[in-house]
Amino acid sequence: MNYYDKKPLSTTQMEHHVKMTNRRLLEIDGVKEVDSFDSEEFLLQTVMGYLVVRGDNLQMKNLDVESGHVSIKGKIFELSYLDEQQGDKAKGIFSKLFK
Repeated sequence: MNYYDKKPLSTTQMEHHVKMTNRRLLEIDGVKEVDSFDSEEFLLQTVMGYLVVRGDNLQMKNLDVESGHVSIKGKIFELSYLDEQQGDKAKGIFSKLFK
């Protein structure tokens, strides 16, 4: 079974939206938790899995835990989702974060 074969979101689950403006502002909905962040990398737990945001001079502009909305500003280089199939890559990222 691949990712697209999974059941659609139930009405009680948050939707996940990502909006980037000029690689300088990133707005994300459907965030469950901000696991870690610094000026170069954010690790967010979303309703669609873990999302890693990499960049330069990253700052959290807005965080609304109740609605699951996060805004990040700075120079954005990469957005990457960590799936179960990427176990080795996920281990590498987590080991870097928790050294």
